[in-house]
Amino acid sequence: MAATAPKVLVVEDEPDIRKLVQYNLAQEHFKVLEAEDGEQALKILKRDKPNLVILDLMLPGLSGLEVCRALREQPETSRLPILILTAKAAEADKVIGLEMGADDYLAKPFSPREMLARVRALLRRADSAEASDTTKIYQRGPLKIDFATYEVFIRGKAVKLTLKEFELLRFLVQNPNRVLSRDQLLDRVWGGDTFVTPRTIDVHVRRLRKTIEADDRNPKWILTLRGVGYKFDEKALDQ
Repeated sequence: MAATAPKVLVVEDEPDIRKLVQYNLAQEHFKVLEAEDGEQALKILKRDKPNLVILDLMLPGLSGLEVCRALREQPETSRLPILILTAKAAEADKVIGLEMGADDYLAKPFSPREMLARVRALLRRADSAEASDTTKIYQRGPLKIDFATYEVFIRGKAVKLTLKEFELLRFLVQNPNRVLSRDQLLDRVWGGDTFVTPRTIDVHVRRLRKTIEADDRNPKWILTLRGVGYKFDEKALDQ
């Protein structure tokens, strides 16, 4: 069991919280790596290549948001699942974390059981995404998606997406011109056993538009139907 156990890096400067997370993960047979600040976390990430990161936002020196940004900028960690921890109650702080590329968030104080459920869900989603669509390539107009390599090209230029952004784009293009509710997107992209809210969809759509649309303030490909959800307008690719 230990040889195949997923590795989780816990980045938390408060020793009591870090040990709490470590203990509960270890009890479920995860291999746990620990870092008490952002600089140490980045060194461990280069050396040990964990399967998932639990990342506190409020860290001394290099903040959790800066660590998250650094991970998303590197190809080898751009799709690494990130669960952020925050003691801040404001929704804006959670949204910023998601906009930086985090996959999910957990507010302190938290239930160890809920933390474990979120970790398992993120790992399942990452495994499922890696196993599916291993040969198909989508190409129309300026958009090309290689489902085997998780590469996305706009007018021949590679663009970087997080795992969740890629999964969201994949589901949208595989259901062209169909109105998809936030609940449908949550279920298919995040899975029914995660604890994210419909607000998460809006954050990821906004990030995705900034990356692939010519003008994210006036999107042509990913359209919003107010009060309903989103639609991928495939015909717009031909314009």
